[in-house]
Amino acid sequence: MASNSVADDFQKQIADVVSRLESKQMFQSDWDIASFALFFIFIGTVLLLVILVLIRCCCCCCCDEEVFKYVDFMELYCPYFT
Repeated sequence: MASNSVADDFQKQIADVVSRLESKQMFQSDWDIASFALFFIFIGTVLLLVILVLIRCCCCCCCDEEVFKYVDFMELYCPYFT
């Protein structure tokens, strides 16, 4: 009985998507537009981070001989308090 309900719900959702595609009106409310925009902002952010990681790994030389020196935050930004 529960599997029929899930199958019916899935079939109704597919029919809804197909009817929206046929009517060429994908965004029927402001919430549809907002969720679509948030989704693409999220995907764009993830892609930007992946591109930055690839640039860092591929273009910058990771095997420099220079060892980075540890710099204390207080020494760098608050020299009068140390």
